[in-house]
Amino acid sequence: MSHKLKPGEKFPNIEIPKLGGGSLKVGAAQKENTDWQVVFVYRGKHCPICTKFLDQVESMKEQFYKTGVDVVAISCDPEEKAKAQTKEKLNLNFDIGYDLSLEQAQNLGLYISNPRSPQETDRPFSEPAMFVVNEKGNLHVVDVANNPFVRPDLETLLNGLKFIKNPENDYPIRGARNY
Repeated sequence: MSHKLKPGEKFPNIEIPKLGGGSLKVGAAQKENTDWQVVFVYRGKHCPICTKFLDQVESMKEQFYKTGVDVVAISCDPEEKAKAQTKEKLNLNFDIGYDLSLEQAQNLGLYISNPRSPQETDRPFSEPAMFVVNEKGNLHVVDVANNPFVRPDLETLLNGLKFIKNPENDYPIRGARNY
């Protein structure tokens, strides 16, 4: 059973394999001159909407970096599917993590779906999400979807992060209060 991550809390400590070798520490900026990280969770190679979205992320990644925000994408896909997507369909030049376990996905509060058919994919997978983790390792922005049709508008997100990160705005983490 998954739980809902709360804005302001420490982001779970998750490390998964990274395409190209090594591991990816999810939720901790790893790119030089960045102190925040945006984590895009995608459904997997089988999802054409994910492919289009990841291509948009690639086209805007430099703008995120200039704002001090590292960009990564992760999925439950095994290495061969993650490689095939990035080589056959996309030319991504940011960190891609693979083999996110269902337990890790549940710890992130992700929705899990079963394939509709063997032609779609061969295993359960997580639905899309986006997490922005600040320099303290706390969840600052969260967006979790239960289907492939909901994605953040990247320009709006980028402009929002510029506003949030500007110390003059003193913008707090929103939605952190429990009632």
